[in-house]
Amino acid sequence: MIQLLKKDMEFISNSMNFKQLEDKTILLTGSTGLVGSQLLRALHYCNNKYNLNLTIVAIVRNISKFEKMFGMIDKKDNIILIQSDITDITENNIPSNISIDILYMLQALPLQNKMISQPVDTIMTALMGTHNILEIAKKHAVNAFVYISSMEVYGSFNDETYVHEDTMGYINPLALRSNYPLGKRMCENMCIAYSEQYRVPVRIARLSQTFGAGILPGENRVFAQFARSVIYNKDIVLHTKGLSEGNYCYTRDTITAILTIMLNGENQNAYNVSNEECHTTIADMAKMVASKLASGQINVIFDIPETNSYGYACDTKMKLNTDKLRKLGWKPSVNLEEAYRRINKKYELKQEMNFIIKLKGRKIK
Repeated sequence: MIQLLKKDMEFISNSMNFKQLEDKTILLTGSTGLVGSQLLRALHYCNNKYNLNLTIVAIVRNISKFEKMFGMIDKKDNIILIQSDITDITENNIPSNISIDILYMLQALPLQNKMISQPVDTIMTALMGTHNILEIAKKHAVNAFVYISSMEVYGSFNDETYVHEDTMGYINPLALRSNYPLGKRMCENMCIAYSEQYRVPVRIARLSQTFGAGILPGENRVFAQFARSVIYNKDIVLHTKGLSEGNYCYTRDTITAILTIMLNGENQNAYNVSNEECHTTIADMAKMVASKLASGQINVIFDIPETNSYGYACDTKMKLNTDKLRKLGWKPSVNLEEAYRRINKKYELKQEMNFIIKLKGRKIK
């Protein structure tokens, strides 16, 4: 797994001209999530490889979790930790000698069941957190603000739909599970409002499901469940009919997309981030994993409850179009089957908790 992640970091470092980031200070939220942790690793790797003199400011809620993932920190590596929840953070938390140039706003995806059991918390974390980070971006007059959104903003489609950035489906505001996609829609609009009123240079990345090397312990989305089924030789159990059409992207491809949007994207624009070759239904993906990766030694079983107690999103039939992102020079590199094979190598080595890059830095509370 360590070698695989190093190869991914090397791939990312060769994907674009990182000299544009020389002497920049980048603030990052969500650095202990899957995408945020990989983005931090990539920035750190490129900083060391190209001597960029980057300063990375990571807002973290749980210092011990960060240190378990990245190790202890040393000042020389230009990593600064600020311990705070994004719902509480203000400009006062940022050291007065730091001026932020670039800001990445990531929020970990809430657990599916928490969208049902704690819907108010889900909404308020999204709205308050985004407002607080936008305020910091405004006061620092950042050069770029990248908001990490989700394909869930598109809602659901009854018919197969090729979804461009201006295509919107239906989200039922009276459905409890809608708190997450509607919250993302509102946060996107808040970003646009700040861009228009306060000239914050906002770009939006609408991510498909990201998975691959770097997957975190405890990850419970379908791709992780399927991978664990292969590793432990257990049947794949679906709690829906699996008709919803999924859009996926390997971790390193998502990171290169986010970096491309930051460097080359246009303000007040959104970009779909997905590997169009990885589009499939949940059921078909389960069957592919069972047959190709498990060599037919496990089965796909349907155990569908009467109510949506698991908090799953509504079935939808959409395929994300990525023409807009590709025009910026981005292209994906890893298909769905290869992504699964990379995940399985990691599990087989039982290094799920062993993350690369021993970062060293200082804490600021």
